[in-house]
Amino acid sequence: MRSPRLAILAAAVMWSTAGAAIKLCGLGAIQIAVGRSLVASILLFALFPSARKLPDRRTLWVAAAHGATVLLFVLATKSTTAANAIFIQDTAPVWVLLFSAVILGERPTRAEIWGVPVFLAGLALCFLDRLSAGHMAGNVLAALAGITFALSIVGFRSLGEGAPAIAWGNLIAVTVGIGFAVRGRAPAAGDLSIVVFLGVFQLALPNLLFAWGVRRAPAVEASLLALLEPVLNPIWTLLLVGEQPGPWAIVGGGVILAATAAWTVKRPTRAQSEAGPEVTRDARSGSIALPPGS
Repeated sequence: MRSPRLAILAAAVMWSTAGAAIKLCGLGAIQIAVGRSLVASILLFALFPSARKLPDRRTLWVAAAHGATVLLFVLATKSTTAANAIFIQDTAPVWVLLFSAVILGERPTRAEIWGVPVFLAGLALCFLDRLSAGHMAGNVLAALAGITFALSIVGFRSLGEGAPAIAWGNLIAVTVGIGFAVRGRAPAAGDLSIVVFLGVFQLALPNLLFAWGVRRAPAVEASLLALLEPVLNPIWTLLLVGEQPGPWAIVGGGVILAATAAWTVKRPTRAQSEAGPEVTRDARSGSIALPPGS
């Protein structure tokens, strides 16, 4: 693939399959999360020799945040609608502002501060849908995934190379969840195929494509192209699973996506100097993209 824009778009499309694939898999959420991370970590350790070294303390805490994100996202997607899971997690920029100020000592701009209530309004609208106990738990898990995702974004900015933290993060997810995963039912062949698909084509490969594309495309443009993922995620889930997002979730998601796009366009200088565009999407489907240099 020679076009960086096509690489980024391809990555966004692959990331967007998470909701439908997770819903179609008959395994439990923790089994899916562990299996996906196991496949992805094996591939990443094989492709990046630097990831095979024992991580230092800083890399380890970033990996822990990433590992928590990939677990929480799958748990959220199984517990609420795919639309709610992706839209609620995409409020991470609000937490990035907070953590950047507390951890890195950065002062947010006035535009960024004004953007916070817009994100929170979108989040509140998403929570108006599916207020049953089960779906509410999924919404809370998605919100927690947004927090850990923000921590990982801030952490990646302090690392020279992101691949080791991503590989180790997936390995941490496997280590934390394996004890619960083995207690679930035995996987069928179709379930295993979906898990392998998630690990290779929804997590590892799109990260590599995005990492390649973002080095060659403007950071702001890369961020905007990556917004295709949260748009397509609920669409694939509707077409393949028949799950329809509630009207408030659609409105709330639209508010969050519009705020993200506006925020990105308003801050081109910082976007090029931060890891935000380079690590913005795991998760959003649980898959933080590899930063340049990985």
